[in-house]
Amino acid sequence: MTGKDVRAFEIHHSHRDVTGGWLRPAVFGASDGLVSNFALVAGVAGGTAAAGASVNAVILAGVAGLAAGASSMAAGEYVSVASQSELAQAEIELERTELKERPEAEQQELADTFMRRGLDEGLAALVAEQLSRDPDAALEVHVREELGLDMHDLPSGITAAVSSFMSFTVGAMIPLVPYLLGAQTLWPALVVSLLSLFGVGVLVSRITVRTWWFSGTRQLLLGGVAAALTYAFGALVGGSMG
Repeated sequence: MTGKDVRAFEIHHSHRDVTGGWLRPAVFGASDGLVSNFALVAGVAGGTAAAGASVNAVILAGVAGLAAGASSMAAGEYVSVASQSELAQAEIELERTELKERPEAEQQELADTFMRRGLDEGLAALVAEQLSRDPDAALEVHVREELGLDMHDLPSGITAAVSSFMSFTVGAMIPLVPYLLGAQTLWPALVVSLLSLFGVGVLVSRITVRTWWFSGTRQLLLGGVAAALTYAFGALVGGSMG
C-alpha cells in the first residue's frame, strides 16, 4: 500500500474546546441564572400574594437578582480562572528556569517520563536528547507531561467572565419575561421556567455523556424543588407581614 493509499484511509476528526475557559462558566451561568432567579421570583411572588403586595415587587426583585447575580458570577469566574492561569504561568516559568539551570537533569527526567510510557531506555534517551536541543520544544513537552497543560492554550479569565455574565443574564431573564409582558400571577413564569429548565438540561447532555432525558429531568427537578421551597418560605414570611 502506497503512502497515498494510506492517506486515503486516514480518519480526520476534531475535538470540542474543553480547556478554553468558556464552556463551564457558560453552562453553569445559564443554569444558575435560571434556577436562582426563578427561585427568587417564586419566593417574592409567594410573599406578595400572601401580603397582598403589588406584582411590581416581583419584577423589581427579579431585575435586581439578575443584575447582582450576573455581576457576581462574572467577578467570581474572572478571579477564579485568572488565578488558575496565573498559577499555571508561574509553574511554566519555574520549569523554564529549571531547563536553563539543570539541563542534564531535566533531559533525564524527560527520558524517564518516556520510559514510563513504554519506550525502551535507549529510545527514550534518544528522543529526550533530540527534544532537548530546542529549548522551546523541550519546555512545551515538560509542561504537558509534568503539569498536564498546553502552554499555548491557557484559560482566559476575561473569556470566562464574559461568558458567565451573558449566559447568567439569559437564564435569569426567562422567569422575568412573563411578568414584563403583563402576567399578574406566577403560573406563566412557572410554566416557562420549568420548560426552560428541562431544555437547559437537554443542552447540557449534548456536551456530556448523559442522556437527554436524564439530564433534562435532573435539571427540572432540582430547579423545581428550589423554586417550591423558596415560594413556601416567601409565602410564610409574606403571611406574617400581611
